[in-house]
Amino acid sequence: MIRVGDGFWNIRGSFKAAGVIEVGTHVSLVKRASGKFVLLDAYTLGDSDVREVRDLTNGGADIEAILNLHPFHTIHVRRMHEQFPDAKLYGTARHVSRFPELPWQLELTESAELHTMFRDDFDFSVPRGVDFISSNEHIHFSSVLAFHRASKTIHVDDTLMYVRLPKLARAFGRVDLFSFHPTLAKALERRAGAAADFRNWAESLAERWRDAENLCAAHTAVLTADRNQGASIHARILQALDKVSGTLKEHERKYG
Repeated sequence: MIRVGDGFWNIRGSFKAAGVIEVGTHVSLVKRASGKFVLLDAYTLGDSDVREVRDLTNGGADIEAILNLHPFHTIHVRRMHEQFPDAKLYGTARHVSRFPELPWQLELTESAELHTMFRDDFDFSVPRGVDFISSNEHIHFSSVLAFHRASKTIHVDDTLMYVRLPKLARAFGRVDLFSFHPTLAKALERRAGAAADFRNWAESLAERWRDAENLCAAHTAVLTADRNQGASIHARILQALDKVSGTLKEHERKYG
């Protein structure tokens, strides 16, 4: 369990791609201005993490909601609900359709209604120009991004990736990598204007959240202000957008 910032903790978990390659996953615990807590995403907590979370949250009684933000991150949804059954359960349309027996709240996490409900503590953003729930279950690009203003922390699944490089790479001056998920080309909607919509969304995100200092990425790592040896997160998002300019231009050549 990592204390990322004021009222924000990130818990790293295990997830192996194809059952072999460890890429990790995560869940974040966030304290609201009201004193209550929310969990962002779902992961089956081990005994020590459960104890830490319960110690912080009055035995779990102060956890008021679980917000599942990535439509294809579903493995731990049921178990997290079982660990904290009194927390209101929110998910995307895909969560609700996959687990109709769970006590879902009516507001979907990708909806403006939910974003309004939690606006005192969070800003949310859903990528534009890409499929939010792709018909191809191998395309996991899109998710609901959450920015916790008090801790200046972005919680993101897949859409943005941050990787700490091994020591050997650092010896040659490369500390980390920051990028959009490599499935962008396949996630872009097959219509005219999709690439422009995505570009405008990414530029707007960088500006709206330009004071972000920390980023918790699902399958990779946590970037905290005290460990950031490179550009600001604002600059990194714009640099990541520049890196995919060829992908966006190719899409525009094909679809307009």
